[in-house]
Amino acid sequence: MASDEWTRWLLTRRDGGNAELRAQHATALEVFRDEVLDRAALTPADTVLDVGAGTGLIAFGALERLGPDGHVIFSDISDSGLEECRRRAGDDKRCTFLHAAAEDLSSIPDASVDVVTTRSVIIYCEHKADAFREFFRVLRPGGRLSIFEPINRFLLEHRPDSLFGLRDPEVGHLLAKVVAVYRDGARRGENPMTDFDERDLLRWAAEAGFDGIEVDYRAQLDVPAEPIGDWAARKDVAPNPLAPTYGEAMKVALSDEERAVVDARMTALAQSGTPTRRTLATAYVRALHP
Repeated sequence: MASDEWTRWLLTRRDGGNAELRAQHATALEVFRDEVLDRAALTPADTVLDVGAGTGLIAFGALERLGPDGHVIFSDISDSGLEECRRRAGDDKRCTFLHAAAEDLSSIPDASVDVVTTRSVIIYCEHKADAFREFFRVLRPGGRLSIFEPINRFLLEHRPDSLFGLRDPEVGHLLAKVVAVYRDGARRGENPMTDFDERDLLRWAAEAGFDGIEVDYRAQLDVPAEPIGDWAARKDVAPNPLAPTYGEAMKVALSDEERAVVDARMTALAQSGTPTRRTLATAYVRALHP
């Protein structure tokens, strides 16, 4: 199967191909999936449109909650991602697959689905309000929208130079150089990953016509989190589909001598079990089509 940056990240670059990191991600992803689906309040015969389905986290979770008359539309801009979903779906006749961007769902008729779900999709959209209008258009009266989004602006405002929340005096200045690779890359144009927050999500939903809008927002600042673990594996991880891995960013930002210093220090921190620190914000949005 031919792949692209989205599917490569989902299948390998998100966890660097490391089983331990993959297991950590799987636990967090199950929480996101269940929270989105709980808010969607599925009924057995619903038609669910999962926008930005990726490799099917939300969509396959929805299938488990639907009955034999339910239906899930897997929608994504990635052909290879959709092909992976087709492979995993096998002969389940409750599935259809659609190549489409969140901002343009024109191949889906008006008022034709009961539920629209997304997970970390709006964050990549340049025209976010358009996406909300499309979600509203395809939903039937009484339909539900349930989405999850990371609010990356929070990290940018509070810990712009922090990598893994480490402010280690020995390598903090070097880690800041690595973080700058990601920040400078975003500055080449408008960055859709940091140009919104939870209040914008609420506003776009209201302007699109939704009713009964609920935003569940959570922020964490310098919260102790899991240790670095296998540093060699961690360097093969990319924080998002459009970004270099940490190891690739180090090669851009640091000299050979500086990389050696970082590698030695990070390995020592990993071996000592020093916790990372988590700074992030997330939002779940639930809304109703009146």
